[in-house]
Amino acid sequence: MSPTRRQALAAFGAATAGLLPAQARAATAPTLTLSTFIAEVTVPLGHALMGGGIAPAKEVIDPLFVHGFILQGAGKPVVFVAVDWCEIRNWAYDLFRMRIAAAVGTDLVRVMLCALHQHDAPVVDVEAQQLLEAHKAKGSICDLAFLEKAVERVAAAAKASLAAAKPVTHLGTGQARVEQVASNRRYLDASGAVRYDRLSASRDPKIRAGEEGIIDPLLKTLSFWNGDTPLLGLSAYATHPMSFYGRGGVNADFVGQARKRRQADTPGVFQMYVSGCSGNVTAGKYNDGDPANRPVLADRIYRAMAEAWKATKKVPVTIPEFRSVPLTLEARRSPGFSEKELYNRLRTDPRPFGQCLAALGLSWKHRVDTGKPIDLTALDFGSAVVAVLPAESYVEYQLLAQKQRPDAFVLVAGYGECGPGYIPIERAWAENDGNLADWCWVEKGSEKRMTDAIEKLLKRT
Repeated sequence: MSPTRRQALAAFGAATAGLLPAQARAATAPTLTLSTFIAEVTVPLGHALMGGGIAPAKEVIDPLFVHGFILQGAGKPVVFVAVDWCEIRNWAYDLFRMRIAAAVGTDLVRVMLCALHQHDAPVVDVEAQQLLEAHKAKGSICDLAFLEKAVERVAAAAKASLAAAKPVTHLGTGQARVEQVASNRRYLDASGAVRYDRLSASRDPKIRAGEEGIIDPLLKTLSFWNGDTPLLGLSAYATHPMSFYGRGGVNADFVGQARKRRQADTPGVFQMYVSGCSGNVTAGKYNDGDPANRPVLADRIYRAMAEAWKATKKVPVTIPEFRSVPLTLEARRSPGFSEKELYNRLRTDPRPFGQCLAALGLSWKHRVDTGKPIDLTALDFGSAVVAVLPAESYVEYQLLAQKQRPDAFVLVAGYGECGPGYIPIERAWAENDGNLADWCWVEKGSEKRMTDAIEKLLKRT
């Protein structure tokens, strides 16, 4: 070989020496992909709503849906699922996750499941319903045959979506303030006294005149992109999502209307919505229960969703870390909540809803007795985190989660495992929060357990 030829080859080798390893790395680097799915889960007419606490389904005003996405490329698939139901509890929660996990080839814990908590929608709890049936109670929580079919429908939709997975190259984050929707149940009245009587609809002008209280005023939207093409927008806001309810009209309420409008705006983008931690947050300051307020509240959420989208900032996506932390909460022991008292109430309460409440309490207590913890889950992209917290967690837990990661965009979904009911902060117990009279099956001291678990969940490793 001539000296000139050797020199040319040497120069070529030097010029490409750093290139080939990089190309090899690019070829073998993990790729993140996204698929989305939707399934209808509207209850049949006659089905119980809100766990039997209100009129059963008489008509369908608008259908109920499950929206979900699957991320692949970060270990086993991670599935995020949002359901237009009031609550998914105990074995029903695990049934959903187990079937979806089996359908897409992942672990149960990697199915991040939450309800949106609309009240003209079902509560599902397998053991609670079985207890009602075993004791021939008049109350009804859910139709187990319908639940089985709905779960299978969702699992099939999730599996089918895998064939249409698309690459994810960028992550988007945007947020906007929501005006005149959320208010805390707790407020100070004109005399300065602490009150907890502000519900989803508050007809008393004096109640609506109270301070807004502690809320998270921001709606957050996390989006996934393939280059310049948006694939999905996941929005979250912390409030009970009810304008009016209890008349037997199945519907997804004002948050469902807002999501539907955003989907119409962006037909090529899969739009999802989740309710943040809002056990103690309602629209009661701004809503007197007039049905005309539903589209008004929907418009306020919709406008914030649109503004958050406009404010979106994109960054190259990184492979996320999935984390889960076990949370153990105690069953309530105060008068009226012992196992003996709950069984007695199940048998003798003259109100069907009283029987349902007893069955729900027993289902949770039996779950606690087995030692099975709640899975707190998070998907951490570094610059952004998506977390699911359980049940009717008070908004202070969402604010705590955000505080743990001031460096990141933290989007929190509440109403994960709903078995505990309300999970208050300790101040609520001390101030005799009336909302804890029945739909709360945890013991005092839950705040410390929640705080420790959230801090561990959000800590970067």
